[in-house]
Amino acid sequence: MTSQEIRQQFLDFFEKKGHKLVPGAPVIPFDDPTLLFTNAGMNQFKDVFLGTGSRPYSRAADTQKCIRVSGKHNDLEEVGHDTYHHTFFEMLGNWSFGDYYKAEAIAWAWELLTDVFKLPKERLWATVYKSDDEAIELWKTVTDINPLHILRFAEKDNFWEMGETGPCGPCSEIHINLTDDLENGSLVNAGTQDCIEIWNLVFIQYNREADGSLKDLPSKHVDTGMGFERLCAVIQGKPSNYDTDVFSPLIDKIAELSGVQYDEDNKIPLRVIAVRTLSFAIADGALPGNDGRGYVLRRILRRAVRYGRKLNMHEPFLFKLVDILIATMGDVFPEIKLKEEYVKKIIRSEEESFMRTLGHGIELFDGIVKEMKKNNSTEVSGAEAFKLYDTFGFPLDLTGVMAREAGYTVDENGFTELMKEQKNRAREATREKLSSLNIQATSSADFNLTENTATTFLGYEKLSADAKIIGHKKEQFTDLIILNQSPFYVEAGGQIDDTGYLTTGDATLEIVDVAKLEDKTIHVVKNEHDISLATGFDVRLTVDSARRWDIQRNHSATHFLHACLRKIVGTHVQQAGSYVGPDHLRFDFSHFAKLSETEIFEVEQMLNEELRKNHPLHHHRAIPFEEAKKMGALMFFGDKYGDNVNVVQFGNFSMEFCGGTHVHNSSEIGLFKIISENSIASGIRRIEAVTGKGVEGFLNHQLAKVKAFEARVTELAEEKKKLEKDIADLHFKDKLASIANIAATPIVLGNISLYKGKVSAIDTDELKKFGDELRNRMSEGVGLLVSEIDGKVGLVCVVTDSLIKEKKLSAGKIVGDVAKLLGGGGGGKQHLATAGAKDVAKIDEALRAFDGIVGLYLG
Repeated sequence: MTSQEIRQQFLDFFEKKGHKLVPGAPVIPFDDPTLLFTNAGMNQFKDVFLGTGSRPYSRAADTQKCIRVSGKHNDLEEVGHDTYHHTFFEMLGNWSFGDYYKAEAIAWAWELLTDVFKLPKERLWATVYKSDDEAIELWKTVTDINPLHILRFAEKDNFWEMGETGPCGPCSEIHINLTDDLENGSLVNAGTQDCIEIWNLVFIQYNREADGSLKDLPSKHVDTGMGFERLCAVIQGKPSNYDTDVFSPLIDKIAELSGVQYDEDNKIPLRVIAVRTLSFAIADGALPGNDGRGYVLRRILRRAVRYGRKLNMHEPFLFKLVDILIATMGDVFPEIKLKEEYVKKIIRSEEESFMRTLGHGIELFDGIVKEMKKNNSTEVSGAEAFKLYDTFGFPLDLTGVMAREAGYTVDENGFTELMKEQKNRAREATREKLSSLNIQATSSADFNLTENTATTFLGYEKLSADAKIIGHKKEQFTDLIILNQSPFYVEAGGQIDDTGYLTTGDATLEIVDVAKLEDKTIHVVKNEHDISLATGFDVRLTVDSARRWDIQRNHSATHFLHACLRKIVGTHVQQAGSYVGPDHLRFDFSHFAKLSETEIFEVEQMLNEELRKNHPLHHHRAIPFEEAKKMGALMFFGDKYGDNVNVVQFGNFSMEFCGGTHVHNSSEIGLFKIISENSIASGIRRIEAVTGKGVEGFLNHQLAKVKAFEARVTELAEEKKKLEKDIADLHFKDKLASIANIAATPIVLGNISLYKGKVSAIDTDELKKFGDELRNRMSEGVGLLVSEIDGKVGLVCVVTDSLIKEKKLSAGKIVGDVAKLLGGGGGGKQHLATAGAKDVAKIDEALRAFDGIVGLYLG
């Protein structure tokens, strides 16, 4: 049977047993922030087992995509080394919610394996919980298994628990012995690929109490899970899951791309490179990143890329395997087909990014090894491993693989300590802030508290309030006070601190900062004139309302921005950080590419349209976490949520967990404008934007820039005009040399000097200037200058005053006669006249004829 047939036979079998065939859940459990990936078929039914939810059916079956990235055999670095453990796998499962129980579950499992799949009964073994006599008896009565093949095991192997408390119960596993020693029970649960578990039947009948005791549940449930890949290997008679038709198309494609064979030397790299985890996780909404599930995906991809490099693949190749995955699994899991181009684009982008640094990282590692050899060291230091991680994105496990291949170990403890130091630096924000304010307090005890109670935050409803000082510490020109209540917001969730004023008696002092210390709020009061403050004083607190409103506008806008990005760019977008101040907002989000101009325009357009709809604020404060989940509040893995949470909702457009302060309705935000969008890390983009007064400031600044630009353009135009004139004057001076030469070499006709020649003029005006210059240089005589101008002939004739008076010569008549010889005409005054003509070829002839024409007028 093919894998498709095996999967379908499982589903058909249970459908005939009255089970509802349900779709598997996404591999990214967005509604369960406690879970990294969907790791079992029961995840989507967790609420049923917890008693907080129900289904319109009591029996269900499905095939569930699962990802496991931890545990003895599922550690990322171990997958690929044995034949039957995977990061991504399918789990075939059937469930009963208070319907059938152990008898049916055991009987149907045996029937399917032996009657439908025809597995040899003599190879099958069943394990049960050590005290579950009921299950043992059922195995003996409702199946024909060899009674000697029923074994008891303790909690480690045969008791399932959801967590430290909650639903739990004994389980019964079915194993298959693949050796020739069919009666060797010691192989069961021995962690060997010669005898593997293929199906686990969990009987949920107890609730684990907080004190560790077990209480019977009112309803008993069945939760089973069978490893699809293992089942295929057994049925198809393959020694390894990787040899089945589930994997072989992928491995064949990798072998084709790399030019290597799937043999003993190359089997591990070829197994590791398979892209099932990456592709399905991305299709279901995850993205490679720097923390949480994103970091797991990035580790998987970088491990695969590095193994690809060992097979001489130095260009992106993983994205090419998505087509094979679609061909083999797209019908069962159509989401991979629907997201094909998207998945390819993200994988390719990640490959290209890592390949740019991989070579440098390997060079650094080779240098480390070289130094180790010199020093006879056998361990890569934690500092070097951290450098590879921090600078080149090498996960520790990748450095460990490279080290082991070279015969070395890695100081993982040293690496972990450096990672802790890095995290501690991030966690020291409050302490550093207090230090920067010269606050030496390390605990609220340093404030001589009169009441050891938390500071109640009033800032959701009020911007001013009366309060009592319950803690006080004097610093130079500064008083540090703790109050029983306060409207001042302390920086959290990206929203910066409030500032404002404290009034005591007739004195008003400035509150320049606030900080959190334990569950209390320290107010930093500027007190240069040493106004008396002490515990027990009643004071009036007033937040700078204009500043707070600007902050709130920007904070609420980030919620709308997040929603718009998820609607336009994709639901993979999730917030990765923010800054919310009075002047602007900054929003970091997960995305694999630069936003196009069209996307930015569409985000801005949608956001501003939504703001104008006047969406009201619904601030659900201190509601139970489970209730918030049911409301559909946006949450992400890795975010920490308490039992009670705050949810900010704007109409039906946006709903997120948030403890910040916000506008009352969306129209109060005003206008929203994106200022910039850029990359800040691999897979993380940043948008900076303004709202309200910030938009006014931005527009005024842009208008000022436009006016300055216009003024500069005018200035440059004037400069250009002047430069053009200067250049023309320079050219004119250069051309005057030819005029001087003509003036120095006259021809004498009788006792009259004739000056003639060709010049280069750009237009008639310049030619007239040349004529004036020639006339000024002549003491007495007649001159003719000819120039080709734009493919035509330009002429200018000049006559000195003496010849006009004594000989009655006219420049207009002379130039007109010369022009006629060139097919043109002209005229003008007696002392200077111009003409134009067409026949450029006769210029020399006309210059020769000039002497005779003048002679005729002389008589």
